[in-house]
Amino acid sequence: MADITPFDRAVELIDEANGKDPRSQSVNGNSVPKELFFAQQVASWIPKLIDHPSEALLLAARSHTIRRWMIPRDKYSKDNIGYHQWRNALAKFHAQETTAILEKAGLNQETIARVQSLITRRNFPGDPEAHALEDADCLVFLQTKLGNYLDDWGEDKTINILRKTLKKMTPKGVSFVAQLGLDKRCAAIVARATA
Repeated sequence: MADITPFDRAVELIDEANGKDPRSQSVNGNSVPKELFFAQQVASWIPKLIDHPSEALLLAARSHTIRRWMIPRDKYSKDNIGYHQWRNALAKFHAQETTAILEKAGLNQETIARVQSLITRRNFPGDPEAHALEDADCLVFLQTKLGNYLDDWGEDKTINILRKTLKKMTPKGVSFVAQLGLDKRCAAIVARATA
């Protein structure tokens, strides 16, 4: 049996960390940790969005929201400033958590630096891999979270957020939205946002 590669070990450790999410969701009748499911779904989109993705991009896709539950949104004010403070705190936290895991797994410093860059969006929007990560994240958001946000925000706010989300995506990423199999209500909101 071949020795496990640093990449494979990193994936195991990232999944283990996200698997500790105390929040869960139902997937095909089974209860699964929310962050683990989200990260795995984002990673599954990457090969569809970019040819020959790097190991760094695949690792960033799995870890860019690692242990997100540890910094809840309600620790910050409910305004635009609070939202951006929360997002900045998350990016720094995700990069630090991922770095520790990648070092433990034995990844080289060049790969670790690249993963950090993708997680913190250092070269977005000029970097094609950063765009692929953004597209994958947005697609999984639409696929798995839009319905809940629609319940919380109402239609007008959701449409405004959807327009901002779709604007960040590449044409290729947007082309996959129609294939998501959204329920009727979510599909109607997306259609209104794109009109």
